[in-house]
Amino acid sequence: MSADMAAQTDAGEGGEGGKGEEDIAPGGGRGDSGLHDRLVYLAVLSRPRFWLYLAGPVVVGVAAAASAPADLFGLEPLALFAYFLVPANVFLYGVNDVFDADVDEANPKKDDREARWRGDPVNTAVVAASGLLGVGLFAVVPRVAWPWLAAHFFLAVEYSAPPLRFKTTPLFDSVSNGLYVLPGVAAYAAVSGSNPPMLAVAGAWLWTMGMHTFSAIPDIEPDREAGIRTTATALGERRTYWYCAATWALAAVAFAAVDLRLGALLAAYPVVVLGIVAAGVDVDRAYWWYPVINTVVGMLITLGALWRLVYG
Repeated sequence: MSADMAAQTDAGEGGEGGKGEEDIAPGGGRGDSGLHDRLVYLAVLSRPRFWLYLAGPVVVGVAAAASAPADLFGLEPLALFAYFLVPANVFLYGVNDVFDADVDEANPKKDDREARWRGDPVNTAVVAASGLLGVGLFAVVPRVAWPWLAAHFFLAVEYSAPPLRFKTTPLFDSVSNGLYVLPGVAAYAAVSGSNPPMLAVAGAWLWTMGMHTFSAIPDIEPDREAGIRTTATALGERRTYWYCAATWALAAVAFAAVDLRLGALLAAYPVVVLGIVAAGVDVDRAYWWYPVINTVVGMLITLGALWRLVYG
């Protein structure tokens, strides 16, 4: 990002983490306040509301793979959960914000719930270090989990970064969001020593496609103004709702082939999105319901897996 762009980002930043760069510069007069402001900014950048989008699949994958209660607390599951809860989110959304800095100038979500990128060397170093920390996972987990981790990090970078920048190509932006379930697949493989059922992977991947595209609906106008093409901008709001309903319905079918109870649980997603359309609920409001819905669904899947583990 150019110096001019960085200056414009800092000058125009508001909402959470909206301090000017001079307020947080190390060695400045603010002392502990400066460090606090930087940590607050990095926390906002990492999207705390969405932390469980990466860490949640790890919990589900570990619970589904465990053959004994001790498997839940081994080195591999704990290391994966710790990394994907916070550092992975700093890396993923940091890379996103670096390459979206110019686009985000016109994005109203960055005014309150999220933060615009501050391109100073410390923030850049923290994002890079968060990615490098993930490389250490390859020394912890067995080789069967390596391809899933490698795929996650590849997609986490290339979703936002050149040369591929999947997020700017309709359909590829949606498909590449399978990156969110790959930590869970890696966790399953690490604990069980084998890959999970491919139908479950397919169902989870379809779920992420719907989730990502739904979350892109509030960005349709800012993205169009910035000249960015996505699945949502190509389809428009109304057809994007139907796209999400279709991918979520297919996800439910795939999970039902693994376990009918899973299919019934995932069927809530197409039902909810069709309800949003029928009731005329504003997408900016509905968008913030999904972290809660996803947490509840993930919790129920996890509790079901733990029940099997304890009671057989």
